[in-house]
Amino acid sequence: MKRPTAEKVEREIAALDTVDFKALQNRWRELFKIEPPRHIRSGFLRRAIAYRLQELVYGGLKPAARRQLKLYAEQARARRGMTGEPADGAKLVPAARNRVVLSPGTRLMREWNGVTQVVEVSPDRFVWRGKPYRTLSAVAGAITGTRWSGPKFFGLAGPARSATKLTERSLVRSLAVDGGAGQ
Repeated sequence: MKRPTAEKVEREIAALDTVDFKALQNRWRELFKIEPPRHIRSGFLRRAIAYRLQELVYGGLKPAARRQLKLYAEQARARRGMTGEPADGAKLVPAARNRVVLSPGTRLMREWNGVTQVVEVSPDRFVWRGKPYRTLSAVAGAITGTRWSGPKFFGLAGPARSATKLTERSLVRSLAVDGGAGQ
C-alpha cells in the first residue's frame, strides 16, 4: 500500500462521517487486513480507521509506549480474572480455565527449610497446622514469613511443565494432588 499524504488522509477522515456501515467495514478490511470485529458500532469503526490512516502517515506508537499499554492491558485482565489476546477482536477467556482446580480433600505438600509442609484444601479454606486460611498465598506467607504467591510456592503456577521436564526439586513442589481419595 502506497503511503498516503497528510492532506489526503485529512480529507478521508473528514469524509468518514458520510460513509455508510458497509463501506466502513470494507475500508477496515483494506487497512487492517482482517475482518472487522462482530457487533461493532460504526462510531468505533470510524475512529479506528481514522487512527490507522494517521498511523500510516505519521507513524504509530513507539515500542516503549506499546510495551506500557500491553502491560496495562495484562494488569487489567488479571484484575478481572481474564486472559487472552483480544487484538483480533476475539473474546477474552476467563483465567479459571488456566488455573488448577483443587477439590476439597486435596493435600498440597512442599518442603521448606527441610520440613515437609502439608496444606489440606477444604471447600472454602486452606488448612495448615489446624489453622484455616482464606488463600493459599496466606498459607505460603505463614510458612515462610514473607509474601509469596501461594500457587507458585506450591508449584501450581508458573511456566508450563511437561512430565519429562520435571526436576527433583519441582517434583517435591508438585506433590500436590491427592484428590482426597482414600482419606
